[in-house]
Amino acid sequence: MKKILTISSNEEVMDTVKNALQKFERYFNGEFLWFTPQIINYVNYELPEIKILDYTSEDTDCDTILSTINADPWLHYGGIIAVCETRGKKQTLEELKDSNILCVLTLEEFKQNFERLLKLILANQQFVFHRGLQNDFAGEESGSFSFDNDLLDIHFYSSFLISYLYNTNKISSVDRFNLQIALSELLNNALEHGNLEISYEEKSKWMEENGEIVSLIEQKRLDPKFSNRKIGISYILNQDFCSFTISDDGNGFDWKKYTQKQAEESTQLHGRGIQLSGEMVGTLSYNDKGNKVTLKIKSQKNSSNNIPGVMRTFETVTFKDREVICRENEPTNDLYFIVSGKYAVYSGRKLVSVLTPNDMFIGEMAFLLNDRRSATILASGNCRLIKIPKIDFLDMIRKNPHYGIFLSKMLAQRLFNQTHKTIELQKLINEEKNKCL
Repeated sequence: MKKILTISSNEEVMDTVKNALQKFERYFNGEFLWFTPQIINYVNYELPEIKILDYTSEDTDCDTILSTINADPWLHYGGIIAVCETRGKKQTLEELKDSNILCVLTLEEFKQNFERLLKLILANQQFVFHRGLQNDFAGEESGSFSFDNDLLDIHFYSSFLISYLYNTNKISSVDRFNLQIALSELLNNALEHGNLEISYEEKSKWMEENGEIVSLIEQKRLDPKFSNRKIGISYILNQDFCSFTISDDGNGFDWKKYTQKQAEESTQLHGRGIQLSGEMVGTLSYNDKGNKVTLKIKSQKNSSNNIPGVMRTFETVTFKDREVICRENEPTNDLYFIVSGKYAVYSGRKLVSVLTPNDMFIGEMAFLLNDRRSATILASGNCRLIKIPKIDFLDMIRKNPHYGIFLSKMLAQRLFNQTHKTIELQKLINEEKNKCL
């Protein structure tokens, strides 16, 4: 069961959350706090997966809470739903490009959409809450989503996909920023110019008269001509690249002519999204009709984006290719946090596993059990680790007990994942045995 912390003293916000949680009580457990020091303690020790940060609550210092979370994003992963009073404040928060913020809503948007947002989170929790533990980087992930002509859906899907890629070390912080801009631009194009058929001239006139485009989108999406149209996102994620294909049900456009025009006219109020997106990612390509675009960006390899805050003071050690980190039956019990590289795990002379930054730690069994090393670990290529002596780690836990709780949860999750894999493997073995009988 996932924890949802509502940081608010606003009755409207709290009532909205309580009413929605009644329908999802099997999946989410709610807590309501408004006193800032109490909130920071709760965030550190309970580590709620979802934080509703209500900027309409004058009793709470939301900026301090957000700073606390961002000071150690490795610890406080998950998602933030920010609530604010005005569209101006909403725009300010969105411009932060904060990797922990799933979406920013005005108070009215929150009251109207929070229940639907919980459904989206529940349906996509493997992306929202995933930390990449025991992830198979040699494999490939693929899938697709389809959603209505809704700005909230666009912000949500683009945010959680990019957060997932960053938190599982598939893209760097620079690529995260670039991909956020490119995905947002292309999804907005699919909505505005594709499904809703808003022309360049129509958008220009509306923005000059109203200063924003949201009200025109809301008006158009209710038109029966457009109301059943969908936006699609399909993705392929592997060792070499991350690819996204965005499609709409519109009539398409002459993208070759349009991109040439953009290159010639660079001083426009809007309309440079395609050019900007192409500059932000590796490749950008359209189908002939112009209602489907694919962007591709190189995957980051064997590097960790976030280092636990309290571990930054420990020694960082480097290893060259095939250099030994530890040997089987060796009586050492240091713990290592993986910063970068790949690590071959041998039992005897047999290769049993390969560790990457997504596995996070090396040597936790000897460390926890005060036992000899259960395997020999060799560096594969140039590698970097943070070395954590046991006595220093215990001192760190005494000073930061919430880290002990979190690391215990992580190790329990790793054990659960490994047990699940063992059970699945045993099923396959039994099936093969039955075929031979």
